[in-house]
Amino acid sequence: MQELTWNITIVLVLALAAVFIFVVMRSSEVGDFAPIQQRANRLRVAYFWTLAAAILLATIVTLSTLPYPGNQPLRDEPQTVNATAYQWYWELTRQEFEANRTVEFRVTGADVNHSFGLYDSSLRLLAQTQAMPGYVNIMRYSFTEPGIYQILCLEYCGLGHHTMNTKITVTRR
Repeated sequence: MQELTWNITIVLVLALAAVFIFVVMRSSEVGDFAPIQQRANRLRVAYFWTLAAAILLATIVTLSTLPYPGNQPLRDEPQTVNATAYQWYWELTRQEFEANRTVEFRVTGADVNHSFGLYDSSLRLLAQTQAMPGYVNIMRYSFTEPGIYQILCLEYCGLGHHTMNTKITVTRR
């Protein structure tokens, strides 16, 4: 998805550059203002509806690929863990999980807002939710591979923010 987005961005930037070059090359021409204004208004209307259609299409495509489970029933009883964020550490009620089973992270903050980021061994973000005082966010994730995973805070929470990480272990079922 990121590569597709990058390619679309490059095409649109090149198209915008072409429009600028066209305008600069035609800027020295002299003509009657009324026909130019009518044509410009038609172009604005066409541009507006094209842009609206593109945004609608992009919204539909990106919303259909969200990684959230929605209202689908769970395949199994989730492995539940309470994750509480403090300045500047995580407190987890358990740190070992089985692969190919749903893990339900119940995430809250004890002091200030934090962000719970779940990373694989190559530090690729797998899932994320907010950790806020007085509120519990539930995030479900199923690990497909055993290994060591990291939990990092993604929201600056003070001077010790950079030390706010912990590891969890995922084992074979």
